[in-house]
Amino acid sequence: MSRPFILIAAAIAAVVAGIAGWYAWHQTPPPAPPVVATPAPPAVVEAPTAPAVQHPVEEAPLAAESAPAETVPLDHSDATMRDSLAALFTGHALPSFLRVDRIIRNIVATVDALPRDNVSPTVIPVNPAPGRMAVGDAAGATTIAADNALRYAPYIDVMKAVDSKVAAGVYLKYYPLFQQAYRELGYPNGYFNDRLVQVIDLLIATPDVQEPIKLEQPKVVYVFADPALEALPSGQKIMLRIGHDNAAIVKAKLREFRSHIVRTPPAK
Repeated sequence: MSRPFILIAAAIAAVVAGIAGWYAWHQTPPPAPPVVATPAPPAVVEAPTAPAVQHPVEEAPLAAESAPAETVPLDHSDATMRDSLAALFTGHALPSFLRVDRIIRNIVATVDALPRDNVSPTVIPVNPAPGRMAVGDAAGATTIAADNALRYAPYIDVMKAVDSKVAAGVYLKYYPLFQQAYRELGYPNGYFNDRLVQVIDLLIATPDVQEPIKLEQPKVVYVFADPALEALPSGQKIMLRIGHDNAAIVKAKLREFRSHIVRTPPAK
């Protein structure tokens, strides 16, 4: 279509539109003045409600035996917690691998991070196992060596020595401090005991994997060769690294501890 014809067509359309508008204006009463709408009041944004508490500590099996302690400021709770932890190791000194500063905050931060991809080493309440992960070879593939589990023996021995009921009693006694630390972590409406139970159940649900477990080393650190294992949350990957037998001991101790802080059993 030529440019002149386009301009003519556009002009005709404008004229037709103008005539139609003129005709409508003269055949009908003029429109009423526009009504100025009164602005609606601003919407009231309700504060987010706290999720329902699933495992209140007041209903824990040990709740009656573990009355809350006298108020201790969270910022000055390390000394109190060191004394309480020492009571768990009657006749023995506190394990050297325990970090005795920011105890409650570090425990809370570690528990909260275990379902995620990584746990910051700065918040883990224990020093890492000495040495490097022992690797082996199976049919030409790099694997976690069987003797790698020995690196965790001191931790497992301490766990076996701790009375789960006594440990749960200490936790329930000072629960208000754990709850405060959890809210300070960024969960103003959160309930730490629910998070703890969720993480315990996650660790208990770590899959049983046939050993030896294959590894890959794409860069500096080793990763699981099986993408499904590498995609597991950090807590379950830790359970796999410590070895099947050690993991079984940890799961049993977690079940014991859980039975003292919540009444409902973990899901099958």
